[in-house]
Amino acid sequence: MQTSFNIISHNEKNQEITDQISLTYEERFIRRKKLITDKGVEFLVNLKEAKNIDENQFFELDNGKLIKIVSKKENLIEITGDNINKIIWHLGNRHVQVEIKNNKVLIEDDPIILDMILKLNGNVKKVFEKFNPEGGAYGLGRPHSHKH
Repeated sequence: MQTSFNIISHNEKNQEITDQISLTYEERFIRRKKLITDKGVEFLVNLKEAKNIDENQFFELDNGKLIKIVSKKENLIEITGDNINKIIWHLGNRHVQVEIKNNKVLIEDDPIILDMILKLNGNVKKVFEKFNPEGGAYGLGRPHSHKH
């Protein structure tokens, strides 16, 4: 079984891209795990530390070939409303990961947060899309990577 010890952001050496793997937001936070590509090929990821992996990066296999990482569609909540700034403040106060688009916000489907948004008079719609949230303050990437 091939192993990936490295994630690369750009295919600068024009290495062969043998496959791709579709991962949800949660699955794109990884250190060591056996994965299966979209074509069914198993490989092991064995990184020195846990990493937040972005869409269009690559797992570099020990044979020099690459597996492209794509964001998998998942169940999300789309939020709009006249008070979207207030809603965004409350989401940030609760360390909710958000993807900010023109006049709307996407979050992971969470019934407790959904209830809060409805109480704030937000408009919500369940959607099935790729989720690529903002990286966080200071480029930290995931919530709770700082101390309170």
